[in-house]
Amino acid sequence: MYQLILFDVDGVILSEERCFDASALAVWELLYGPHFLHLTNNQYSTTPKEETIRSIRKQVFQDDKILDWMKDRGINANWDMVYLVFTTQLMMLLEKLDASFARDWLSQPITEQSLLELKKHTYGLKPDFSIFTSIFDESQGELNRDQLLVYFNQFVKRQYGIDVDYFSRISSLWELGSSVYQEWYFGEDLFRQEEGYARTKGKKGFLFQEIALAPIEELQQLFADLQAQNITLGIGTGRPLLEMEVPLREMKLLPYFAENRIVTASDVVLAENTYPEEAPLGKPHPFTYVLGYLGEKTTDNLALQLALPIENGDKVLVVGDSVADFLAARKMGCRFAATLTGLTGQAARAKFEELGADYILDDVRQLRSLITG
Repeated sequence: MYQLILFDVDGVILSEERCFDASALAVWELLYGPHFLHLTNNQYSTTPKEETIRSIRKQVFQDDKILDWMKDRGINANWDMVYLVFTTQLMMLLEKLDASFARDWLSQPITEQSLLELKKHTYGLKPDFSIFTSIFDESQGELNRDQLLVYFNQFVKRQYGIDVDYFSRISSLWELGSSVYQEWYFGEDLFRQEEGYARTKGKKGFLFQEIALAPIEELQQLFADLQAQNITLGIGTGRPLLEMEVPLREMKLLPYFAENRIVTASDVVLAENTYPEEAPLGKPHPFTYVLGYLGEKTTDNLALQLALPIENGDKVLVVGDSVADFLAARKMGCRFAATLTGLTGQAARAKFEELGADYILDDVRQLRSLITG
């Protein structure tokens, strides 16, 4: 019998669709927004219609093929997705400019201000999202998440012969992409409330448009049944705190999870800032689930120092929809249940069978028969 079950949120409890929409719009804004690269006129709006959102996502993620490629390599956070997709386009645009100019521009960390300076040289250029995977050299084997997040340091060295170290998570460029994503996801009013400013006007936000992956009443009953089995429920998500908290509270799901077992991207970023030498700590690193396993009395340092695999791993179950969740659970030494309600749906079954997931569920509701059966 399991004593603790830790749930991912996206692709398990909530649909990922709106998060992917916000990611695509963030990349689009960085490329076309007049306050960023502003590649052409009449390409950017803070109030796109639904058909426009569908079209932008189709282009940016190439019918979601780019999303599949990233998730297969352990990229699970939308902030990381925005960073990687935008940076590939940035590298492609720089290749079209004078090499000496590009070299000088790259000699300093990339910031909001430096992008404004670059737009004087990139206006009229066109992005090409189809080149995404070709930029990454996998001749020596498939790249993992940690390698991808620092990949462009080596790329710039090869292309321009200069040494840089600012292509990484928690860099100025990464933080810029995550901020633009948050503004799309929160909307103007809530973003201004949380951050004290807003770059643009008119964004409505996706936070209050979340979709549960099963009828809410059935999810409530599932979690109540698990609690009745004396199982503690927790969360380990790549969402920041507010993105997790608001929809689950509105759906009346949040009370089923032990407050001291809820870990979000906000906790991960705080730990990375405190222990930069340990970064990146997001999944597939097990830190998120280890922190949830240890509970509120622990510290980030204790979570980082905990010997893995844990001794009682057969008493802990992680429920997730991604390869990153699986890798984190395996490193931690606990059981893993894959849900087929993520980006690729039932097509993910073969991947999880190949990986050796302990359980493969059509959706999270099948946990009931697994636990009680």
